[in-house]
Amino acid sequence: MKNTTLWTALITPMKESGEVHFEDLEKLIRRQEEAGNGVLLIGSTGEGLALDDEEQKEIVRFAKELDLHVPIMAGVGGFQISKQKDWIKYCNDKVDAFLIVSPLYAKPGPEGQKIWFRELMDIAEKQCMIYNIPSRTGVEIPPNVMGELSGHPNFWSIKEASGNLADFQSFREMVPDIPMFSGDDGLMPFLSVAGASGLVSVASNVWPKETAKFVEYCLSGNTESLFLVWKHAVEMLFSAPNPIPAKVLLYEKGIIESPELRLPLTANDFQHYKRLKTSDTEIMNWYKKINK
Repeated sequence: MKNTTLWTALITPMKESGEVHFEDLEKLIRRQEEAGNGVLLIGSTGEGLALDDEEQKEIVRFAKELDLHVPIMAGVGGFQISKQKDWIKYCNDKVDAFLIVSPLYAKPGPEGQKIWFRELMDIAEKQCMIYNIPSRTGVEIPPNVMGELSGHPNFWSIKEASGNLADFQSFREMVPDIPMFSGDDGLMPFLSVAGASGLVSVASNVWPKETAKFVEYCLSGNTESLFLVWKHAVEMLFSAPNPIPAKVLLYEKGIIESPELRLPLTANDFQHYKRLKTSDTEIMNWYKKINK
């Protein structure tokens, strides 16, 4: 797992009826396996909070039974600590890692965050990636919290998605031995220079092999050809709330049966299909060019 530099925050494909589409889910997971990418399930890109408990369990169980050659990570996010502990206990023998975010809505201070993360990592039997995403949780994880947690045996890595290079650098200075992953596709060329070990990606849902090559180029310092093409593509993938554009494009490319989402998300909020298709073509052409 330490050699996995790209994790795909996988969408959850759905039928028009709103049920989870497990045939499409296997197709999406196999595409990631073929590209050598780790698979993150039940995250915000996977509409995890819109899935009921049994659906979440069934998705993890289903992925486990595929006997993949790439690692699986499960998202851990909510408000009730007891429910999150039960979720981790359920997943312990089915996944290879956990992505743990600050409790939602509560906006806890540093002490509350430390207790939250420590208690969840105590329950986990697998390595944990701590996730800083204040745009969704309403609160930053202070660098000193990462520092005080750094001795925990299950604290494996950090996913930094504040969009602020200064936050990334603060974490790097506080916990230099903890691997840092970019949680923002568009910032990966910059964060790789600052010491990122890899990427947790939305773009790789649509472009698994292409994004793997993108990460490879970033980590090798070969970023000259990346900025314009990938900047446009990422802008389009986030031109509506995630994962709306990714689902729309996967549907239009014939990879999934439906772009169905769970409310409050709806594909009706997406207005830039032609520009997204242009970005898709640009990524395909970029990949062909570098593989000549």
